[in-house]
Amino acid sequence: MCNMEVKNKSVVLDIFLRGLTDDTELQPFIFGFFLCMYLITIFGNLLIILAINCDSHLHTPMYFFLCHLSFNDMYLISITVPKMLWNIQTQDHRITFAGCLSQGCFVAVCVIFESFLLGIMAYDRYIAICFPLRYTVLMNPCFCVILVLITLFISIVNGLLHSLMVLHLTFCTDLEILHFFCEIAQILKLACSDSLINNILIFATASIFAGVPLLGIILSYFHIISTVLKMPSSEGKYKAFSTCGSHLSVVSLFYGTGFGVYITSNVIDAPQKIAVASVMYSVVPPMLNPFVYSLKNGDIKEALKKVLARLLFCHV
Repeated sequence: MCNMEVKNKSVVLDIFLRGLTDDTELQPFIFGFFLCMYLITIFGNLLIILAINCDSHLHTPMYFFLCHLSFNDMYLISITVPKMLWNIQTQDHRITFAGCLSQGCFVAVCVIFESFLLGIMAYDRYIAICFPLRYTVLMNPCFCVILVLITLFISIVNGLLHSLMVLHLTFCTDLEILHFFCEIAQILKLACSDSLINNILIFATASIFAGVPLLGIILSYFHIISTVLKMPSSEGKYKAFSTCGSHLSVVSLFYGTGFGVYITSNVIDAPQKIAVASVMYSVVPPMLNPFVYSLKNGDIKEALKKVLARLLFCHV
């Protein structure tokens, strides 16, 4: 229930972020746990970026997209976790309305951009395996840069569109989000005015910008599997599948956790449990992606060994 509506849009509103739990005894554990996850994510993705940039053998379209995926993961986790750590440390869980809306906008941009990147990476594997002789022509550097710029532009426009639509709503004075970061969907629940159009827009854009890349991934791997099964040598089959294994793991992690949170939010009527489930798609995938690629991809593994050797040699 809304206690009082804010008529003046220039009024500065503070939103209270409840976080994962109200238990003060668990706060130090949560702080340490998320601080470790954040540092591991930043360090792991930085190593992936360094490995790709330092090894000339990895200057290919696949690793070009992986580099952007790592950067996007670092940016996504940096939007949410540091603010939560600050809230726990200072015991001040307030965030301004403008700050909350900006955070929700950036989260939307990163999530949609990651979805596009995973779709592009699947298309890259499709071209590499199904049309190997035309790969360098079809996936030329200019085309790869254009793909990244277009999808990033669409992601930014999508985030800004949702944010601008929120500004047309009327909000209450008592604002509280039962979450550890702001999402556009969570902000809409605070509105006193009708937000049906906003919810329809979120559903429509999410269906298109997440569904179309997922459909592209499914179709790409359908053709990839068909092509690989026709290969005469088992060595060729193993090499083809090995280049796709890490990408498939990341796709499963990203979409699996995303759908898990969506199902949880519709089945469980417990906001804090939903907040815990949201950790699975906002924090866990960015942290695990470097491990997935370093463990399943031999080229990345070798490049990481060289980077770590150089770093250790510099400090000796």
